Amino acid sequence: MGSGIVATAAVTLPRGVPGLGAAATAVWAGTALLLIVLAARYLGQRTLRAHAGHPALAPFLGAPPMALLTVGASTLLLGPPVIGERAALGVDWVLWSAGTVLGLAATCTIPYLMVTRHRFAPDAASGGWLLPVVPPLVSAATGALLVPRAPAGQIRLAMLLGCYALLGVGLVAVLLVLAMVYSRLVHHEAPSGMVVPTVWIGVGALDQAVTALGALATAAPSALPAPYARGSEVVALLGGLGIWGFALLWLVLAALLTVREVRRGLPFAPTWWSFIFPLGACVTGTSALATRSGSQLFVWSAVVMYAVLVVAWAVVSWHSVRDVTARRRRRS
Repeated sequence: MGSGIVATAAVTLPRGVPGLGAAATAVWAGTALLLIVLAARYLGQRTLRAHAGHPALAPFLGAPPMALLTVGASTLLLGPPVIGERAALGVDWVLWSAGTVLGLAATCTIPYLMVTRHRFAPDAASGGWLLPVVPPLVSAATGALLVPRAPAGQIRLAMLLGCYALLGVGLVAVLLVLAMVYSRLVHHEAPSGMVVPTVWIGVGALDQAVTALGALATAAPSALPAPYARGSEVVALLGGLGIWGFALLWLVLAALLTVREVRRGLPFAPTWWSFIFPLGACVTGTSALATRSGSQLFVWSAVVMYAVLVVAWAVVSWHSVRDVTARRRRRS
């Protein structure tokens, strides 16, 4: 999902960058291949039940659905020149459907398991708890790309309204979890080690809502009467600005906590990927506001954020490859 949003965010930038399209296509192709390999290996391990029963691992079951959704969207946006328009659309429909079903399953079942089976210390809340409830937001944002391509009439209308419902499910759940995470931050010692990067997930969740509002407003005229379509544009801009402002506050908090931990020595962990998707969501959310408002402030903010995203993605990818290589050497 982190690499997928690097490719997707490149397409949404309000200002083109020479050569970026080819680079984004290469990232999409590599991400799609990696998704196939990792999905096959994970399913072959048959560890789903064990992970669902583990209090620390269960929330991360929200990540695979978002990977499907992100790769599906990047396939639709970047795949047509490579595999053809029809094939790209078909792949996206399959991945969006699978990602949405699995995402809703995670959103419903993981919180239920956390309530009924898992037991947590008073300071256990972390940004990782957001992972099971963010997939509906990603479904709403990526599903908006499919709305104009759905059959006209009731099917297209149902698709649009369903995406708005997914947006509501995800946003309200995210705000509830963010309140718990903030309470943990102020009532207990500051997080340290591998937990710190997960604070960034709140930024990604909020900016994903901004992205969804913008994408749905773009798709609304193809399914809704004119007054409601125009209303969706107002909500996308004004509501999106409000959520974006809150996301900026959370971004500053997450950045300060990260700098604090880096000074103490922040060891590499897989949770470093928690930096990437939120940064990508910052780009897509800011790009949506730039397109709708015409503000050059948002245009250049999106471009700068994308540059930061690419650098962060390269650093985390390099550390990940090095870590995997070191682990294999130790096993052999």
